[in-house]
Amino acid sequence: MKKFTSDVVIGLEIHVELDTKTKLFCGCSKKGGEEPNSRTCEVCLGHPGSKPVLNKKAVEFALKLGLALNCDISNELIFSRKSYFYPDMSKNYQITQYEIPLGKGGNLKLKEGKEIGLIRIHMEEDPAALVHPDGLKEGSYVLVDYNRSGNPLVEIVTEPDLTSPDEARDFMKQLITVLSYLEIFDENNGIIKADANVSVKESDYTRVEIKNITGFKEIERALFYEVDRQKEEIKQSKKVEQETRAWDSEKGVTLSLRKKETEEDYGYIIDPDLTVTEITDELIDKIKKEMPELAQDKVKKFIEKHKIKKEYAEILAAHKQLAEMFEDVAEHIDPVLAAKWIRGELVRVLNYAKKELHEVDINKKHMIDLLKLVESKKITDNVAAKLLEKLIEKPFDVIEHVKKEGLEAVSDVSELEKYCKEAIKENPQAVEDYKKGEKKALNFIVGSVMKKTQGKATPKEVNEIILRLIR
Repeated sequence: MKKFTSDVVIGLEIHVELDTKTKLFCGCSKKGGEEPNSRTCEVCLGHPGSKPVLNKKAVEFALKLGLALNCDISNELIFSRKSYFYPDMSKNYQITQYEIPLGKGGNLKLKEGKEIGLIRIHMEEDPAALVHPDGLKEGSYVLVDYNRSGNPLVEIVTEPDLTSPDEARDFMKQLITVLSYLEIFDENNGIIKADANVSVKESDYTRVEIKNITGFKEIERALFYEVDRQKEEIKQSKKVEQETRAWDSEKGVTLSLRKKETEEDYGYIIDPDLTVTEITDELIDKIKKEMPELAQDKVKKFIEKHKIKKEYAEILAAHKQLAEMFEDVAEHIDPVLAAKWIRGELVRVLNYAKKELHEVDINKKHMIDLLKLVESKKITDNVAAKLLEKLIEKPFDVIEHVKKEGLEAVSDVSELEKYCKEAIKENPQAVEDYKKGEKKALNFIVGSVMKKTQGKATPKEVNEIILRLIR
C-alpha cells in the first residue's frame, strides 16, 4: 500500500462520454430517439454472431485527451472483455481496455498548482442505464434502458493524490476545462460520471468505492457525506468495511451495494472479435497538429502578449468561450480594458442571471461596440454596465440604442459645472460637513450630480469639478 500522510485519501475513476455521432462499436446513433431501447442493434445488445467494429473518431478523441493530459501513449490498442453478470450489460461482459491502456501516467494541475498524478486512461463502452421507478432501495423492480449501452467512454484513473472533496471537485472542473478546449465532450448534453475511492486515516485507509456519481457538484456532495460517514462509524467503534456503495443524490446518502470486487472477479480476457489496432507515429503526429491551445497556453499568452494580470488571465482561460471572446475583443479594444470588462462585468451579469455564455445571444460585436464607446468616453462605465445587463436578456444594436435613448456621456465642462453648482447650492450641509473634514460628505454631492445627469457623467470628473468649486 502507498504510504499516506493525509487524513483523507481520494482517488477518482472518471468516465467521460466522447462526443461522437455513433456508438463505440456499432452504427447506432448516440443522440435522439429517447424512447427507451429505441437506439439499439444486435451489436450493442450483444446478440450471438454480431461483430463489433471500432469507431475511428472515438480513438482520435481519446488520443487527444491522452496527449493533453501528458500520458505516455501506447503504440497499440487492445480491447478485453470484462465479465460480470448484471442487467446493465446484456451480453454479460463489457468491452474495455485492461492489459494495455491507451495512455499511462500523465497529470493534471489543480487551480492552486497541486499536481494530481494519473495512473492510466483507457477506452470502454458504456453499460445500459438502470431506472429505479420507486427509488434505489425501496423499489421492488428495476427497468433497463439500453439506449446508452455501447456509447464511447474514456476512463481517467487518478492516483490517490486527492486529500479532500474540495480538491476532487476542483479536479473535475479542471478536467472539464481541458475537455471543452479539445471539443471532444458535449458540455450541454454529454455524460460525465465518476467512481470515487475514499478512505480515512482512522480506518487504516480501508478503501470504500462509491459508484456512478454524475456531475462534479454531486461528486463533492457524495465525498463529504462518505468521509463523515466513515469517521462516524469509527467514533461508534464500528469497522469500516471494504465495499462498493451507491450515491443517492435525492437523499444525499451513500448506500451499500456489495462487497468490493477484485480484478480477478472480472475474469478479463482479450476480446477475440477485435483485432489489435496499431497507433502509428503518423497518427499521433496528425493528432498533435490538430491540438488546440489549452487553458495553460492561453494564460501564458494573455499575460505575455496582452499584458493582463495573471488573475484575470486564469479566470478568462478557465472558460473556453470567455477566452475566445476576450481574444476577439482584444483585437479591437485595449486588452487591459477588454479583460477588465469581460472578466468583471460580463461574468458578473452572467452569474446574476445564472447563465453560461453559450446560453445567451451576446457576441463579440456587442462587446466591441460597447467597449469602443467606453474607451472613447462616449458613455460612462455606469451606463455601459446597465447596457450589458440588457444585452444578456435580449441583444440589440448597441450604437443605435445609445443614440436613440440619448445615453451619450455628459462631457461638456460648462454643462457639468452647471449641474455641480446646482448640487452644491441644494446641499449646503454636505458642503459644510466636507469642509469640516468629513470626506464622505463629498460622495453625497457627487451622487446628486449623477442623478441629475441620469448617470451619464463620469464620477471622477464630477468629483474634480465639485472640489474646484467649493474650495
